[in-house]
Amino acid sequence: MITRRSTITDVARLAGVSIKTVSRVFNQEPNVRQSTRDKVIAAAETLKYRPNQSARQLASNLTFVIGMLYDNPNSDYVTEVQYGALQVCRENGYDLLIHPCHADSPGLIDDVSGLQHRVDGFIVLQPVSDILPLNQLLLENNIPCVRVSQRPFIQFPWISVGDMAAAEQMTEYLLNLGHRRIGFIVGHPEHGSSHDRLAGYRRALERRDIAFDEDLVEQGMFDYESGYTCARNLLLSAERPTAIFASNDPMAMGVLSAAHEVGIEIPGQLSVAGFDDSPLARHAWPPLTTVRQPITEVARLATDVLMQKLQGRLKGDFDHRLEAELVRRASTGRPN
Repeated sequence: MITRRSTITDVARLAGVSIKTVSRVFNQEPNVRQSTRDKVIAAAETLKYRPNQSARQLASNLTFVIGMLYDNPNSDYVTEVQYGALQVCRENGYDLLIHPCHADSPGLIDDVSGLQHRVDGFIVLQPVSDILPLNQLLLENNIPCVRVSQRPFIQFPWISVGDMAAAEQMTEYLLNLGHRRIGFIVGHPEHGSSHDRLAGYRRALERRDIAFDEDLVEQGMFDYESGYTCARNLLLSAERPTAIFASNDPMAMGVLSAAHEVGIEIPGQLSVAGFDDSPLARHAWPPLTTVRQPITEVARLATDVLMQKLQGRLKGDFDHRLEAELVRRASTGRPN
């Protein structure tokens, strides 16, 4: 038996609006009430209705595709970002084009320039979002864009997480446990968040009048391997730390491995903390104390703001900072 495919007329009837209103919603036209837009989208989902993409493109001169630019070795982070963005794209009848980049590639600008006619706008993640020539390219070509970054570029909407405050809070937590020699593993040097997290660590020490010790700081790359190497450097030093705070969870996992390898008990002899609250943190042994970033929420908000911009509903500038949350688990404790 062949099931009849739902039509735009069916959607209009179920939503209680005209066919033209349904068309305006799916063509992302402005001046449609949000309540009406929600009713139409809900009706379309109930009926499993998908508008004809080719017809929409011809009628509106839009591609109905959003591009996402990123350069991040942390697959868990990227997965959560994609999940949040896809939710909003589906709600608005858009597809999502995932485009990994190398932030230090000399061909990056040409690469992105070649994409501009395939998408209606971009969500740009760190560290790609901090590349000035790329921001200038998007601005000069009038390409709608929302940046996820700690660094504002005044012409574009931007969204960030309070990395500095979160790192300060984690360092303060370790200090309150009684730790004074706290090692810190910095993230990728090209990421603005790396600098902010280091600044938060330093600010917490300054508040307690504890001198900043460069020997307790190691340069990582936001991956497991660099976390492991940095941890060995710290743990095999003459005066090893009683706690290590890594700038993300994969590096913290490297710290756990290095400590286990040299026979250091966690948390009895060493407290370990990370940042992000990835699935790694919950499944580590012992479970990892970390900072939970609202990654999916960031992605949803960035995509929603871009949709508002494309639909002419975004009024004025937009910048928003979301707060992170300290998650206490079994990898931290008082020093012996």
